[in-house]
Amino acid sequence: MAQEQHPTFETALADTAQAIETELERLLPPRSGDRLRAAMRYASLGQGKRLRPFLVMQSAGLFDQPPAQALRVAAALECVHCYSLVHDDLPAMDDDDLRRGQPTTHRKFDEATAILAGDGLLTFAFEILAEGATHDDPVIRSSLVLELARASGEAGMVGGQMNDIAAEAGGFESYSAIAAMQGMKTGALFRFACEAGAIMAGAERGPLRQYADHIGLAFQVADDILDVESDAATLGKATGKDKGRGKATFVDFLGLDGAKAEAARLADAAIAVLAPYGGKARLLRDTARFVISRKK
Repeated sequence: MAQEQHPTFETALADTAQAIETELERLLPPRSGDRLRAAMRYASLGQGKRLRPFLVMQSAGLFDQPPAQALRVAAALECVHCYSLVHDDLPAMDDDDLRRGQPTTHRKFDEATAILAGDGLLTFAFEILAEGATHDDPVIRSSLVLELARASGEAGMVGGQMNDIAAEAGGFESYSAIAAMQGMKTGALFRFACEAGAIMAGAERGPLRQYADHIGLAFQVADDILDVESDAATLGKATGKDKGRGKATFVDFLGLDGAKAEAARLADAAIAVLAPYGGKARLLRDTARFVISRKK
């Protein structure tokens, strides 16, 4: 009997990115003369690896959730992520001119349009989740809205960004302080992505939450390593900005070799907690390895 062929991680990631691109194109079709819609499309289409949507699709697969419904959840999360990048790039925040090698939204359009495009993407995410096509059960749709709101807001990404800004005045006092900030700023959306399938299925979320916490932190440690070892041409954005603002990074606390060891430890810990899911979690295990080995 022929052995079943499984897609490689790279193929699965690329396939999900294409599926998300198609779904966002469907959800946000162009409108003639509509500058706001054009800016929302610019900020969300053709953007990045789509890692967070990939995690949504993989977590949904663990519980055999319908792919079309999971794709809507993934698209909603990506709208939130893209909104956050638009606002992060603004002059009042990180003041970046490039994002993934292209002009940032406020450079392509203007600051006011960029702010409104970000606002539009954020609110559209909850519109997607609340529609009946996302899940048959309104209680489940409500749970998805609630958890994404928590991940995006004061207790999650936005609160973490505020703590990051506050650190510009005095830096971070310890590894645990920067880890706590990143657990909100970066980790909260990873947690939603990894728990989404369990939310859709009404299943236990504990192991997936642990997995998300480990890979979210590993992702940021790897980012700090890339900020030291890579360059703007490779990353598609400026490097060394935290250092220039006097903010301590994981590399500052751990050293470059120590940061690499910590990233590897976190990836191993993430893989370990997936044991209850057996072979279904194969690509989630590969994701943990990917987040610490990526080059951009």
